[in-house]
This record gives sequence, structure tokens and C-alpha cells, in this order.
Amino acid sequence: MPSSTHAPLNPTVAEVTQRIRERSAERRALYERRMADQHKRGVHRGELSCGNLAHGFAACNPQDKNSLKLMNSANLGIISAYNDMLSAHQPFETFPATIKAAASAMGSTAQFAGGVPAMCDGVTQGQPGMELSLFSRDVIAMAAAVGLSHNMFDAALYLGVCDKIIPGLFISAARFGHLPAMFVPAGPMPSGLPNKEKARIRQLYAEGKVGRDALLEAESESYHSPGTCTFYGTANSNQLMMEVMGLHLPGTSFVNPGTEMREALTRYATEQAIRNTEPGGDYRPFYKQIDERAIVNAVVGLLASGGSTNHTMHLIAMAAAAGITLNWDDFTDLSAVTPSLMKVYPNGQADINHFQAAGGMSYLFRELLGAGLLHGDIPTVFGTDLTAYTQEPFLEDGKVVWHEGPEKSLDEDVVRPVSSPFAPTGGLTVMKGNLGRGVIKVSAVIEEHRVVEAPVKIFEDQNEMKAAFESGDLDRDVIVVVRFQGPKANGMPELHKLTPFLGVLQDRGYKVALVTDGRMSGASGKVPASIHMSPEALDGGPLAKLRDGDIVRLDANAGTLDAKVDPVTWGQRELAIGNLDHYHVGLGRELFSGFRHLAMRGEEGAGVFGGFEADDLARQQGQIFEEDA
Repeated sequence: MPSSTHAPLNPTVAEVTQRIRERSAERRALYERRMADQHKRGVHRGELSCGNLAHGFAACNPQDKNSLKLMNSANLGIISAYNDMLSAHQPFETFPATIKAAASAMGSTAQFAGGVPAMCDGVTQGQPGMELSLFSRDVIAMAAAVGLSHNMFDAALYLGVCDKIIPGLFISAARFGHLPAMFVPAGPMPSGLPNKEKARIRQLYAEGKVGRDALLEAESESYHSPGTCTFYGTANSNQLMMEVMGLHLPGTSFVNPGTEMREALTRYATEQAIRNTEPGGDYRPFYKQIDERAIVNAVVGLLASGGSTNHTMHLIAMAAAAGITLNWDDFTDLSAVTPSLMKVYPNGQADINHFQAAGGMSYLFRELLGAGLLHGDIPTVFGTDLTAYTQEPFLEDGKVVWHEGPEKSLDEDVVRPVSSPFAPTGGLTVMKGNLGRGVIKVSAVIEEHRVVEAPVKIFEDQNEMKAAFESGDLDRDVIVVVRFQGPKANGMPELHKLTPFLGVLQDRGYKVALVTDGRMSGASGKVPASIHMSPEALDGGPLAKLRDGDIVRLDANAGTLDAKVDPVTWGQRELAIGNLDHYHVGLGRELFSGFRHLAMRGEEGAGVFGGFEADDLARQQGQIFEEDA
């Protein structure tokens, strides 16, 4: 297969990659040793006893039993996040049968190793169930590990798309890094109600100008069929990042479900996964494929596309699972040299299908590689390096072939070349100041709204804001602070219930912003929002020092966030204590009390697993110090 040339690496990309490599050297080396040791112990069923093996293939058909007995063919483990609650995941219902048939045609086998939970944030948005959402990432990683723990497999296929699902599956793939991993997407639903009209109806409802029937009709026309929601939120950011890291086949992220191409790509993914196994002859384990270069690629892809703020946490947790230490300063420095190349809702009015039609991933790869912003030399599941990803798939006689994608954008309102970007820098900025550290997505915020200095109005529950809005208490320049929304407090829910109200206030001509230790995610919109504030209020964070009426200045251009309070007064203030009891019981929230206690800070990935090898090294270092003493 032909591959494209790429420019010398951008100096900042090279410098950030090198410092991540140096920062991670010890833990990465330990991670690689552990994966190599796991490989030596056996990556498949050859290590199992006869009794183990008999249990493992008892339910298989005779042909598959014979293949599994012979030990010389590959057996793929399918980990699927299928359920009917996620439109993006419903298409996965039929994927296992397709995968098994494709594996059989190759003389190999595939078994459904396990299903993982996958909640729909669209259903739980603004509801108590949203408080389980972030932690579901770590549950998914654990559930996938249970499925793969049978050690029957030569490679794993991960079927997932949406918000916490792909990061959770990635974490599991990293901890089973001795196995080759293939991520298999399902694709976006066809375009529905235009995004501008959807946003208009939502704001009219927030103002009481249309009823619930009109709102439901608009939402139903937007989210209308199987497939991923078409706005550029966390789910579609996931897909872009998997492809930029070489974990998808080229050009597969945004092919609609239920099409001949989608099924053909799933068959090809199965065949390629088999080729990537030891029995297949080109062993490509996850741990040799994903290193700091791939992680930097993911950050650059996220920034160039104006992707989800959730990944300022997810990518840190994902990198940690692969023995790599990533931090928010890396995001900031890469953002400074990464141009904004995409305008997909909420950053613009187009949806992900428009991006696909305008040139899609092959064009984005061509531009980023051509500018030296991606590591083109990383190994991929395609069996090539990343330079081959300027190609896109086509069907010829029912089979998938790859040809070079477009050299020019077909719609520069949607995706642009590096030479004329929508903005010279990426869409994410780290915020720093006496209120802690957070992140802000500015790709959808116009310049005149990026600096806000105003009195604060403090809430400790997002539901309280509706009453304040309706009473007119927020009809003024205001910075809304919603605190005690971090992972330790209540699982760090997304706060999109606030978006319509804040948007209305901004449209009325007021200077408004949001500051919170909660999340807003990939649907963060036109109102400046400094989120993921760390430390969170419950963890001694300075948000707990704020009082109603304090003046706060948010400057997204400078990356600063400060309370304009006399330093002596500020230093003497006691921390507010949140009323959290109502967050911790009901809809299963009591089952996650242990997760809340274990949760790390947002800037550390907000996970419950700790730092893996980093923690082990720290303990070893502590023991050495104790012995020296």
C-alpha cells in the first residue's frame, strides 16, 4: 500500500514528546517489562490446562473446537459495549456474527469474551444517573479485564464508541498490552435536524417560549436512528483519537452504520486483527504500538479538531495505563502550535457527516502530517505506519481497498488546510490562578466573550440555577460558580443543564461565564466555561473560599482565572462545607462510595486506579528511603 511523505516534526511537538518520554522513562520501562513478562507466560490458550480449555470451548461448534484444540490458529476475544440505550452502540448487536464468520473464513476463531456496561450520557444528562458516568469508565476497564482474564485469546477486538466507553476499553487494552488490539467503530447516524435549529429550540424552551412537545420533537429529529450522535462531542472525539493513534483502520471512524461499507470494514478489521497475532505472522501487541508518540498524536488531533474537554482527563488516565505521564501543561504547549482545522457543532453548524463528506480523516491526516504535527512513524493496526492514513476505503467487487484521499478540502467552512486555519491555535487552554487549575474550550467561544470580569453567583447543585434564572436573579453580568461537583464529591457529572440558561443570558447582552469543578464535555458551547477545577471544592480547593458577590476575572486568552479578593482576606477565609448527602443515595449511587473516596484529581485523570507503575515506583523509592534512614 502506498504511503505519503510527511514533513519534519514540529519543534514543539518534538520537545513535548521528548519531555513526556523523559518524565515517563522509569514507569514506562516497568510497564514494558511487565507486558513482556505477560507475553512470555503465554498470550493464548496454550497455557491452559485440558480442563481449562474444555470449559473454554464447550459451547463452540465442532469446527471451532477443532481449531481451538490445534493451537496453531488465532482466537480473537470480542469485548463489546453493545446495548439498546446508546444509539451509537445498537449497531454492535450484529457485529459478533460478522466477526465470527470472517474469522472462520480465515481458518481462525472468535469468541464473545464479555460485554461491558455503557451508559448513555444523553439519557442521564441532568439526572442522578449522570453521577455514575465518569466512574463508568473505570468500571468498563475492569469489566473488559474480567472478559479477557480467561487467557483464551491471541488478540482482542474492542467494540465501542461513546464517551467513557472508549477510554475504559483503552485502559483495559493497555493493561492487556501483550495482546494485539483492534478498535472497531460503528459510525455516526445520518444527519438529522440542523444543529443551529436544535440549539434555537432549546433556548426558546429555556425562556418558556415553546412547550415541551416542541422540544421533544426537535430532539427526536436530531437523535433519530442507530449510530453516533452527529455533533462533535466526546464520542466522535474518541473515534478521531483512535484513528490518529493507529488503533482504527484508515478512514473507518465516520462511516455510517447499516451500510455495505461498514460491514465490509468490520470483516476487514477481523482479518487484519488475525494478521496482527503471533499465529498470523505479524505480532503487533498494544504495548509496542502505543507509546508517548501515539499519545501526543491523540492530543494534537483533539486540539486541531476542537474536541472534547473530557479528554483532558481521559487521555491522562489512558496514558497512565500505558506507563506514560501526561499533564495539562502538555496540552497547553501543544495547543500553542496546533491550528484549529475543523468547525463541527458545537464549534460550527456542520455535523460529523459533513466533515466526512468534506474530506474527513484522510484529509486531516494529510494536513497534520504535512505540517509535521503528527508522528507519522508510529506502528498501526493497519500493518503500516501512520503515513498510510492519508488513504480512505472504497469498495471494489465487494472488497475493501484503500486509495489516496482528497488533497484539498471540499468545504472550507467545515475543514481547512493548515495554511488557512479557523484559528492559529488549538481549542483548549489550561486556566491558572488563585482559584486553582482548570481547562476551557474556546473553539466555540467568539473573541468578545473570552474575557469576563463579574460578580459570582454560587450554586452547589445545578438544579438550583433554573429557579435563579426564572426569578431574574441572573439578569446581569455574572460568573456562575457551581461547586462540589468534582469526582470526590459526586462523581463529577456533566452540567449541560446549565447551557441553555447561560446561552440566553449571553444573548441578552450580559457578560457571563461558568466556573466549576464539574464537567461540560464535548458539547461545551458558546459560553466560556472553566471546568474540571482542581483541586475540587471538597478536596480543599479554593472554589470553596468563594462567596456570593466576589469579583472573579476569567481571561481565556491569557489562561488566567482569579478571585479579585484582598490576599489577606482570601488567606483567612474558611472553606465552605457542601451538603452532599442527597448525591450519595439512589439509582445505585451508594454502590460507588468507594470510587468517590479513591478518586484522583481531575488533573490526574479523575480515576480510581492510581498511577499504576508510577505508584509502584514511588513505593519502592519510599522503601529505599526508609532503609537508608
